[in-house]
Amino acid sequence: AAHAPAAAAAEGPLAGACGVVVASAAEVATAPRAGLAAGRRTGSIATGAAMAVLLETTRGDVVIDLHTELCPITCKNFLKLCKIKYYNNVLFHSVQKDFILQTGDPTGTGKGGESVYGRMYGDQARYFEDELHKELKHKNYGTVSMANTGPNLNASQFFFTVAPDLDYLDQKHTVFGEVSEGLEVLAKINEAFVEEATSRPLVNIRILHAHVLDDPFDDPPQLRALIPDASPELQPQGGDGYLEDDWDVAKEDDRDPAEIEKELRKKEAQSHAEVLEMIGDLPTAEATPPENMLFICKLNPVTTDEDLEIIFSRFGKVTECDIIRDAKTGDSLCYGFIGFEERKMAEAAYF
Repeated sequence: AAHAPAAAAAEGPLAGACGVVVASAAEVATAPRAGLAAGRRTGSIATGAAMAVLLETTRGDVVIDLHTELCPITCKNFLKLCKIKYYNNVLFHSVQKDFILQTGDPTGTGKGGESVYGRMYGDQARYFEDELHKELKHKNYGTVSMANTGPNLNASQFFFTVAPDLDYLDQKHTVFGEVSEGLEVLAKINEAFVEEATSRPLVNIRILHAHVLDDPFDDPPQLRALIPDASPELQPQGGDGYLEDDWDVAKEDDRDPAEIEKELRKKEAQSHAEVLEMIGDLPTAEATPPENMLFICKLNPVTTDEDLEIIFSRFGKVTECDIIRDAKTGDSLCYGFIGFEERKMAEAAYF
């Protein structure tokens, strides 16, 4: 089984698909490679990188400039997989904070995926060889590189770096592009809550659509049969323990807008509660506050528990009164909780 390395590891492949057969690159060696404009990002090396692909993700859009001249085999694979919508709805199945964000596996396990050459020519062409160049390094935040299971075992999985100077990945993984727009999107994904054992986000983060902006390579005849008429639709996969964060409840819904908005807010609150349960901040997602408790905020920093009890005792017997304070300094955080003997007393204080 393929797996991603720990951030501190000095060697070892990032997760790609398993297998032993490597495709020949003879059919791309002579592919047309137009001279493209240099990359637009400040500090970009002069490698003929050009704006080529826009990825729509559930966290925002990312534009990738590709090194089509130095890495024609890899870039052609990536562009043609985008063209046949292979990456649509694919998960970011591994988010290793301040290291890499890995995606490109349609199975979502880190063990799947195949190259476009495998799709066109069969399993014997599932993998293709590395394109390693000394001038292409994992130096910048937002470098785009191929995941693999070993030398010359590249398929569909790739990763974004979310830290600079990851030089121990150099000459092991093919650097074929860099993010020119959307670095803030990578930063959002980098902050996702993940399972400790697998690094998979608890709330699914996906590539929704891949748009090819510039493709200097001709389409092989075999590719045309693989291009679908429309983008595949994402179907809910309930019961797998993970949450979706982008379902459109209002789509094709003829209910009252206020009712739809209420359901959206309910679903969002439930998703947040389930995440809090997963990370241990709630005992269960269904946990609710007692009906006799009130949350109070915007308190004066000098207000004491005794002051609050005196103020609220006119509505009934106060059983609890707690102002939340900083654990180190003891200073009031200006919010707290009031508990009453009965629910009706809490309602009287609230209204």
